[in-house]
Amino acid sequence: MAAEKAAPRLEDQWRDILSVHARTMCEIDRELHPHGLGASDFEVLDILVSSTSDPHARVDSAPAPAEQCRVQNIADRIHLSQSALSRLIGRLEKEGLVERSICQEDRRGVWVALTQKGRDLHARVRPLQRAALARMLTDA
Repeated sequence: MAAEKAAPRLEDQWRDILSVHARTMCEIDRELHPHGLGASDFEVLDILVSSTSDPHARVDSAPAPAEQCRVQNIADRIHLSQSALSRLIGRLEKEGLVERSICQEDRRGVWVALTQKGRDLHARVRPLQRAALARMLTDA
């Protein structure tokens, strides 16, 4: 009986979370669009910027090189399919924001690293993304 009463409440909470997520992603997309980025594009750049201090960016307990991360580690942190992430990274690479290289330790792995252009763009738009987060998630 208690489970039946809790189920609609859990569903409502879940729908509220999805709604906040969707509205927030749309707001971030709106803010970043004039700079040629979407919310998911920014997330990849942001993960790369933070990869030097992130334990998820480490392979075999060795620190990852600055602003570089394995694609698999990015996939573990971003909510995209592997193929969608691969296309996104391809677009960022085409724009000159990131570079890909083969992992020398594991030839199946691929590294993604920020370029100077990517670092500069991230630094310019980060305040816009953080402000959108603050607007959308404060008292959400």
